[in-house]
Parts: sequence; C-alpha cells; structure tokens
Amino acid sequence: MSNKFDIDLKFGQIYEEKIRKIFAGKIEVKAERDIWKRTGNIAIEVRCYGKPSGLSVTEADWWIHLLTYKGKIEIGFMFKVPRLKQMIKNKFKKDKVCMMYGGDDNQSELVLIPIKEITEDII
Repeated sequence: MSNKFDIDLKFGQIYEEKIRKIFAGKIEVKAERDIWKRTGNIAIEVRCYGKPSGLSVTEADWWIHLLTYKGKIEIGFMFKVPRLKQMIKNKFKKDKVCMMYGGDDNQSELVLIPIKEITEDII
C-alpha cells in the first residue's frame, strides 16, 4: 500500500519544477492597483501614444498579472502569452471585453477584461 503523502509530495515537486522553469524563462509582471476591486476588471495595455505596447509587443513567454489592494498582493493570474492573446480575441468576438484609454494623459489603450471572464475560462 502506498502512502498518499508520498504521492502528494511527488505531485507537488513536479509543479515546483514547472514553476522554476517558468521563472527561469521570460516573464512579464504587471501589478494593478486597487481600482480592479471596484470595477471587477483587469486592464491590459496594448497600445500607447498610438504605437503597439504592453501585451502587443511583449517578448515574454508568460504574463503574470497581479491584483494589489492597499499595497498588498491579493491574487494573481499567470497566462502563457499566446493563450492570453487568443482569449482576448475570442472574448472580443463575444463582446465580453472592451477597450478604453487610461494611464498617463489617457494615452494608453487598454483592454478591460472582467475578472469573472478569466475565471470562467478556467473553471
């Protein structure tokens, strides 16, 4: 009879190694301030001052989007960059995301994604 702890430990170690590989590769980390808590959305920059930026130009393999509240990380999402781009395209087709301007002088074009839309894809 095998010990369940041994199975759980081995499973955990497999994913620890996967995370090590992710952080050894190219990652982009964005931290979003408190406003997400009120709006229920995350904002991902795709253009700034009329030029592609943010998600549009990242060379990262992984996009990590942290949601902070009062200076502390509440939760975070990790996406493979191609999967995040595809998710946004699919949600545009279904009118589940929208665009807005924000940032410095309202020059950043942002995709607003309802948090429930992110979790809907994975749950």
